[in-house]
Amino acid sequence: MNWRQLISNKRFGQEERHPLRHDDRSEFKRDGDRLIYSAPFRRLQNKTQVFPLPGSIFVHNRLTHSIEVSSLGKSLGDDVARRLIDKHPELRNTLFEEIGSIVQTAGLAHDMGNPPFGHSGEKAIQTFFTEDCGKFLKDEVSDAFWDDITHFEGNANAFRLLTHQFLGRRPGGFVMTYSTLAAVVKYPRASSLAGGHGKFGFFTSEAAAYEKIASELGIKRLSATGEPLLYARHPLVYLMEAADDICYEIMDIEDSHKLRILTFDETRDLLLGFFDEEARKDILERLADDGVTDENEQVVYFRACAVGKLEHECVEAFVANRAKWVLIDQLRMTEQEAHRYIEKQAMDRCVTRRAVAESILAVFVYLDAVLYVLLHL
Repeated sequence: MNWRQLISNKRFGQEERHPLRHDDRSEFKRDGDRLIYSAPFRRLQNKTQVFPLPGSIFVHNRLTHSIEVSSLGKSLGDDVARRLIDKHPELRNTLFEEIGSIVQTAGLAHDMGNPPFGHSGEKAIQTFFTEDCGKFLKDEVSDAFWDDITHFEGNANAFRLLTHQFLGRRPGGFVMTYSTLAAVVKYPRASSLAGGHGKFGFFTSEAAAYEKIASELGIKRLSATGEPLLYARHPLVYLMEAADDICYEIMDIEDSHKLRILTFDETRDLLLGFFDEEARKDILERLADDGVTDENEQVVYFRACAVGKLEHECVEAFVANRAKWVLIDQLRMTEQEAHRYIEKQAMDRCVTRRAVAESILAVFVYLDAVLYVLLHL
């Protein structure tokens, strides 16, 4: 794979118009604008992150999360572009300079295919077909389609939403650029390869679309001809995924403090865990010098410091070509340990609390009823 081929502003579904396009906005900027003004993007405001929407206290939902992932993705992409252009001057004045905009748009799009209730909704849909009223369909659909619905995955649904020609709509779905679409697909493999983790990147109905994009961009196919599709990731997926990982882990901690699940001292220690003793001391002294005594405002500053630290470390890892399967796993030991500890605290203190658990149970009842009605229309 090479960067000149990997970054393409050709639009899916309107390839023949590519030579005719002239616009003051870049094609990648147009991608982001197109998503922001769309109804599927607006609908993210009614999808929760971890906590049920509590009303008077404003915690994150999928819309605010996606905006934050997009913002951090832009920073990651811009910083990587600047660093790699310094190392490879031949990339200057090419489309590579716009990778920040590509990752920014991928951040906006990455959760658009999530069903109601997010990952719990995915599990509820899968369970309906494997253990509930939908089991009878197995003998009536193809093996490939059965794999799709019994491993239902929001990432694959996002790719369908962005590329599929729905009834009465134009070919190509959102008609996004090839590179933006590739940067959204975190798991570039068919559903039959989902395995125990249940992750895949495209439904059978969109497999040919991904094949076309991968071929155009020179993304390496890892499976042999005739075998289920399996590809290497587009490199920008690592940046989008890192932005997602950082945002949901760090913002869950901030929300937990707002909801008084975590005390101020616990929140401070978690967010400052990414820093050595000297750096922690500098952060606390800066707050004291500025006269910031409000605990919520201090948490905001701790969060900003943690996000900035992780962004810098992810850029370093990417530029050093240490992007393995998950970029966040390539951080230095101090940051890795702090990130793992935050993950554990988020699970132990937040995800397993009663209100969250009750909402997860309600998901299965609700989606079971909806799917039953749809199957019997």
